[in-house]
Amino acid sequence: MEAFPPLSQVLSKLNALGISLPDGPVFIDGYGDSPELSEELLALIREGKKRAGTGLLWGHEADQVPVPCVGDLQIVLDHHNEPALITRVVSTYIVPYSEVTAEYAAIEGEGDGSLEYWRQAHWGFFARACEQLGRQPAESMPVVCCIFEVLHILPVAA
Repeated sequence: MEAFPPLSQVLSKLNALGISLPDGPVFIDGYGDSPELSEELLALIREGKKRAGTGLLWGHEADQVPVPCVGDLQIVLDHHNEPALITRVVSTYIVPYSEVTAEYAAIEGEGDGSLEYWRQAHWGFFARACEQLGRQPAESMPVVCCIFEVLHILPVAA
């Protein structure tokens, strides 16, 4: 996983834009594992279609990154490590990959919103993550399902 800039640096950028955060734990996050995927997913959030994200629990454990909790504030960075969004976690749970529901896939809002699309797209993403971790993807691999609300959408950098 690519290292994010220090939280203090990101908060300074937000302060310079006149954005202050509500009270709560603050974390830095990003979406996708390529610039193209990052932009695609951020665009879906900006359009209001995507209100959830899914991570591999094994990745959280390997990177020693806590699983998001309800109320956590996430400063979402783009692929240039610039703040793109600020979200707040409203629901989080861990399930085996095979138990992700059609309802959740629709909230995640990717592709046509179907569970079939979700499984196809996420299998590839998680397979790449597993390869980096030296693990094998499996239907039973634990995934972190996180539903969020958007608090701020920052202007896209030119």
